[in-house]
Amino acid sequence: MPRQEVFFEQTTGSRRVEVLKTYDPSYAREVFSGIDEEATTALAAALKLEKNFEPADIPDPDAIDYDDFLWQELYEAAREDVRDDPILYSFFVVSETSAGKTEDLYVSPDWPSAEAFARKRLIALQPH
Repeated sequence: MPRQEVFFEQTTGSRRVEVLKTYDPSYAREVFSGIDEEATTALAAALKLEKNFEPADIPDPDAIDYDDFLWQELYEAAREDVRDDPILYSFFVVSETSAGKTEDLYVSPDWPSAEAFARKRLIALQPH
């Protein structure tokens, strides 16, 4: 697997949340395919779809082509310097580990939105 690096890691109780930077588009696609509605909404906000597209050009989140549209935008936003050869794509994956089992929860092309998602997850895990 191409280079990976932990950018953030924090434990609360028996759960660990981390943000991993990866250059592996296949892994990022796999994570993307498994994210839930909350993560999809957070990703769409991070990609600033409303700022970059006319509303009519953005598929409805319930439409069959929305996931492909969102993945394509994520993939393009993950492109690093276009002058590099080969072109690199970097993704930030938020994972949660509990009882030895790791689940990937979110993928983003940028560090700030991944960290925000991770911190929001940590707050949700705090005992109330």
